[in-house]
Amino acid sequence: MSTMEKRGLVSPEYSALSVSEQCKLIGLQRSSYYFKPKGESLLNQRLMKAIDRKFLECPFYGVERMTDFLRSLGYHVGVKRVRRLYKIMNLRTVYPKPNLSKAKTTDYKYPYLLKSLKIERPNQVWQADISYIPMFRGFMYIFAIIDVYSRRIVGWSISNTMSMEWCRETLSDTIRAEGQPEIFNTDQGSQFTSPNFINPLLDRGIKISMDGKGRALDNVFIERFWRSLKQEYVYLNPPNGGMDLYRGIKAYLEFYNHQRKHTGTGYIPNDRFFGAKAS
Repeated sequence: MSTMEKRGLVSPEYSALSVSEQCKLIGLQRSSYYFKPKGESLLNQRLMKAIDRKFLECPFYGVERMTDFLRSLGYHVGVKRVRRLYKIMNLRTVYPKPNLSKAKTTDYKYPYLLKSLKIERPNQVWQADISYIPMFRGFMYIFAIIDVYSRRIVGWSISNTMSMEWCRETLSDTIRAEGQPEIFNTDQGSQFTSPNFINPLLDRGIKISMDGKGRALDNVFIERFWRSLKQEYVYLNPPNGGMDLYRGIKAYLEFYNHQRKHTGTGYIPNDRFFGAKAS
């Protein structure tokens, strides 16, 4: 049963069991049921929206450069506030960091497997990531999985937390619906380096690939999708509430997967390219 099917089984009007208890009973993460956006102060919401737009253009902007940019817009902000907002928004600057060769022994990392790899079939490589989504009031997060060959979004979910369980549940639902990839690629975020996220992939025989820290192009296809989603939907029609966001993303993905054409797929819509090459 998919996450959406499980969500339909939860009834807030049922007084004998709380929503939390109902979610636990059917094995649904509460973050996958609630569509309530997270909030910040009005100033922080404005700053986060400005940061998000600028970061799409300049993903190499670190905290100090972004602070200078915000000050040029008239905001009286300090580095400490911007650094906190970067963390909330899950932003990772894409310039090389010093001492990258000195990995911590506790880090759960895997090499980047896509360099010079010829991607020539669907489900050969999936890439996944989490992104911040600004709303009319507050914000939420989206986790999306893209099939690199066809550029098709094969799985996605929204939540007001960035928990490992949410990502793992979305990935499991996607594998049940779409089959499994040969290689699964993410960044080195804590959700994806957790043994509880990695071990189910290894148990299925899926190879794990992780971006190098500060590498701009390692996860480029999902990053391009974030740009398209935000510029073609979110910024044009800021969602007003979690359900509005869910419906909007669902409608956009119908367009993105079934109608939108890409140079990388020879201007063939993603789903047709995915299906034609899979047969």
